[in-house]
Amino acid sequence: MTEDTERHAQKMAKKKAARDKIMATKTDQKGLIIVHTGKGKGKSTAAFGMIFRHIAHGMKSAVVQFIKGGMSTGERDLILSRFTDLCEFHTMGEGFTWETQDKTRDTEMAQAAWQKAKDLIRDPANSMVLLDEINIAIRYDYIDIKEVVEFLSTEKPHMTHVVLTGRNAHDDLIEIADLVTEMELVKHPFRSGIKAQIGVEY
Repeated sequence: MTEDTERHAQKMAKKKAARDKIMATKTDQKGLIIVHTGKGKGKSTAAFGMIFRHIAHGMKSAVVQFIKGGMSTGERDLILSRFTDLCEFHTMGEGFTWETQDKTRDTEMAQAAWQKAKDLIRDPANSMVLLDEINIAIRYDYIDIKEVVEFLSTEKPHMTHVVLTGRNAHDDLIEIADLVTEMELVKHPFRSGIKAQIGVEY
């Protein structure tokens, strides 16, 4: 063993001991409120990664899409074709608000999606529920942030994880969340004239 290799091994042994000491104090478990927000791409993609992780472990989950309409996506098609026994999937929106241009209709759809979301979160069979693009619905006042915070704080079962995605997450939601990730936009192909592509965006 060279001097450099031995020095590295000693350094890593110290790091492992410190890490093991920290990990020994982490004994609690609870259902998390998880927020994916920010201007960068990957919020829903990361959330669906958690859903597929749940599916891989044979754990029941559910998805409610608040804004996205009936457009086919890889995640939805795969879940609906192969995993309906493990994941309920509800596309409740009719597209982004600048496409529908009908606030009354958008509000009605978002309210229906929120009602469905509450039912799925209350269901003890689901250990994770993804509320995709709910942050957009909250931002446009289709759903009352106070009601969302109150429900998640008082009615969410202790061991149920809830994942909420979309830009501009409300400060009150961030305050009660256990895990918040902000996706930062550094570079995006759309700015170079490249449209959304199958297998990447949907």
